[in-house]
Amino acid sequence: MKVYTGGGDKGTTSLFSGERVSKYSPRLEAYGDIDEFNSAVGLLKALLPEGLEQVAEQLNVIQIRLFQAGAWLATLPGSSAIKFLEDFPESHAKGLEQDIDAFSEELPALKKFILPAGHQAACQAHMARTICRRCERKVTYFAAKEDCEGTPMPAILVYFNRLSDYFFVLARFINKKCDTDETTME
Repeated sequence: MKVYTGGGDKGTTSLFSGERVSKYSPRLEAYGDIDEFNSAVGLLKALLPEGLEQVAEQLNVIQIRLFQAGAWLATLPGSSAIKFLEDFPESHAKGLEQDIDAFSEELPALKKFILPAGHQAACQAHMARTICRRCERKVTYFAAKEDCEGTPMPAILVYFNRLSDYFFVLARFINKKCDTDETTME
């Protein structure tokens, strides 16, 4: 099977549910940014130092969730293709909260603003955080403009909001585990 089809040569692309839409639609903007975000998470996983295997497992789950969220965005509500999608429950965000709390227990209290710096993996966690925030903005815009009835869009929006917090705390956690000082604003 060839990777290229030529189907998008005129500025449209096919959704998972089969419909063709313009490549500049809010739907594609949103799930295109999710794809970029997923790649940033993959790079973070590759940069993790030894001893953070539990974090690597969490990042694996996050990458799967991002793929699932993207699939929901690539499928029109009411489409028969919805039956092929994984559910996206609110419990996904609750799982992130548990991870954030576990990391936070090992970190000193924040008393100053920190700059995105430190260990290379921590810096990549900050990059993932900022890409996540852009995704959240795009998904929120998409959800406001498009019909999302019958989709887990509310749970996806909450997930992205928690996910950026997760990557912020993860960056701090990585720096601590790597004995790398945080750079604070004086």
